[in-house]
Amino acid sequence: MGFTIGGIREMRSGARRRHRGTAGTAVAEYTGLWGWAVRPGARAAAGACSCGDADCPAPGAHPLDFAAEVPAGTGLDRAADAWAGTPGAAMLLPVGRAFDVLEVAEQAGRRAVVRMERMGLPPGPVAVTPTGRAQFFVAPGAAAELPALLYRMGWDDARLDLRALGPGAYVTAPPSDLGGLGPVRWLRTPALDTAAAPPQARLLLGTLAYVCHRS
Repeated sequence: MGFTIGGIREMRSGARRRHRGTAGTAVAEYTGLWGWAVRPGARAAAGACSCGDADCPAPGAHPLDFAAEVPAGTGLDRAADAWAGTPGAAMLLPVGRAFDVLEVAEQAGRRAVVRMERMGLPPGPVAVTPTGRAQFFVAPGAAAELPALLYRMGWDDARLDLRALGPGAYVTAPPSDLGGLGPVRWLRTPALDTAAAPPQARLLLGTLAYVCHRS
């Protein structure tokens, strides 16, 4: 099945070759180098989602039902071949397997990264979205633990702009477009150690909560 945006079919031989050389390579980096699965996702243009549902609740920000994910550990050739079947798809990363995500306002996230690095606490991978959010990749389990961790630390302010994403959620991987609003970018790129073993949420949460509260 081809991938369409606005009814225009994008699965052409030339587009497929270009996709294999660019997006396919990026997918292979996520699966083969960082050990993360990648799921083809919908795209959005002018507010319309490529899934074709006029009432789509999350235009350009959800997996494509018909497209299989590329498993973690897939090498370059197999990843590129698999991704060539959905040219134009966004790269989505499933949360709750290799990592959970702590999400804060971008300004607070940038301040937190600087503060952590000054304290000798490497933040791990951090992405920023065109919607003004910073996404910290942390060890799995953070979403379930967050309420208890905040309570023990005394951060029970309902206005704290901090949320966790866990199993069942997806985040858009750089440099894919998020909902037609622009690309997601890395604030701190993955490294071999932090991709395989992202930091525990408790190691970062104090700084994140502090800067969010101050903001």
